[in-house]
Amino acid sequence: MFTKGFDNDKYVELQSTKIRERVDQFGGKLYLEFGGKLFDDHHASRVLPGFKPDSKIRMLKALADDAEIVIAINADAIEKNKRRGDIGITYDQEVLRLIDAFTEFGLYVGSVVITQFSGQSLAEKFEARLRSLGVKTYRHYPIAGYPSDISLIVSEDGYGKNDYIETQRKIVVVTAPGPGSGKMATCLSQLYHENKRGIKAGYAKFETFPIWSIPLQHPVNVAYEAATADLADVNMIDPFHLEAYGKTTVNYNRDVEIFPVVNAIFNKIYGESPYKSPTDMGVNMAGFAIVDDDVCRDASVQEIIRRYYDAKANVRQGISDGAEVQKIELLMKKSGIDISDRKVISAALVRAESTGGPAVALELPDGRVVTGKTTDLLGPSSAALLNALKALAGISHDIPLISPNVIEPIQDLKVNHMGNHNPRLHTDEVLIALAISAATNPVAELAMQQINNLKHSDAHATTMMSSVDLNMFHKLGVNITCEPVYETKKLYHR
Repeated sequence: MFTKGFDNDKYVELQSTKIRERVDQFGGKLYLEFGGKLFDDHHASRVLPGFKPDSKIRMLKALADDAEIVIAINADAIEKNKRRGDIGITYDQEVLRLIDAFTEFGLYVGSVVITQFSGQSLAEKFEARLRSLGVKTYRHYPIAGYPSDISLIVSEDGYGKNDYIETQRKIVVVTAPGPGSGKMATCLSQLYHENKRGIKAGYAKFETFPIWSIPLQHPVNVAYEAATADLADVNMIDPFHLEAYGKTTVNYNRDVEIFPVVNAIFNKIYGESPYKSPTDMGVNMAGFAIVDDDVCRDASVQEIIRRYYDAKANVRQGISDGAEVQKIELLMKKSGIDISDRKVISAALVRAESTGGPAVALELPDGRVVTGKTTDLLGPSSAALLNALKALAGISHDIPLISPNVIEPIQDLKVNHMGNHNPRLHTDEVLIALAISAATNPVAELAMQQINNLKHSDAHATTMMSSVDLNMFHKLGVNITCEPVYETKKLYHR
């Protein structure tokens, strides 16, 4: 059974309270750098069972009357059409998506700031588009010698050249479509301009991971390293916090490396720094909402193995050189984690060996494992999906849910009219066929009623899945891994 390891309501309450305290600490205005995903934080929900993917938005909604949002986007990212790897859209498109999403949640988006602007033509076009849509835009510019030349940075020739972003509310959340967007620099530039105007304002950083209040080698923190293997992030003990307070806390290398610079900037702007360590800058309270440590540990082990298989798939697809795989292998070795800890892997491989073809194994939330093999009508993903619904509904394995009379016309449409070479039904097609069958077949209807109960299942495929099947499993809340091999020996794979 799915077991909660994280109290989401407690987290939202603790987090919003902590942010309000930090606002008061700085005299009534706070620039809050928001890292990670504000929407759909599925990594957090996987390693902290009970964490809701929209928890951060819920927390911000509790502060809605006092908060406004500034979105930072790097001009070079616009020029190079940089994309979000998870949803495949460019950073400038993601800015528009974020504005819509924030607005739908009742949050106020004050403006967009284009950072590192140096006349990039696509950035200028995007800026014009934003203004035509009624969105306030500002420009921040490259600073020579950043981040080492503090005297230049904190001067009229440094931050002073940046546009002053006009804000209205106590809490200014600075977020971005992805890393490298200049969130911290935006916050610090604003502190410089606010100080010039005699306005008291402070800075804090919100990152969910690594969680500073749990051990360095806790699987939740190791899972973060695995998730960011492509960025070469490394969790480490915060040496500044240890020296200042004699307490061990966890941070990551980039924040530790940049802290002396940030501290020097604070000193230059205010005459003193309010912080003694990178940990001091943070407001993350996630560690205090963990209610079952064992559950979170087990969930994180599964996530680390999933990240390992994702990295291996990236190598097979030619989008990675293998460094991520090596890093995650090292993390697994140090943590005593083996792929045998994910039981669907062996179940899928055994099924494939016995049938002589690709197979999928799916572990239901109650611990039962079902499998699916390749047939003339169905691919292994579709077969496993139907078998899982049967198991959840208590339907005998021998009872067909979808008549061949329903499947065969779909196959005919695919092959003879739409130019597809594979007649077998993908998961999206099989669910449509099941929904049609449910209109006249009570057994199919019973299976349809179980779809939501697939959430929190785990699955493994013995070959790499199509993007259609991967996306469907993700929508259903099934955590999937795949062997890094293709079913065919073709050079091009969709």
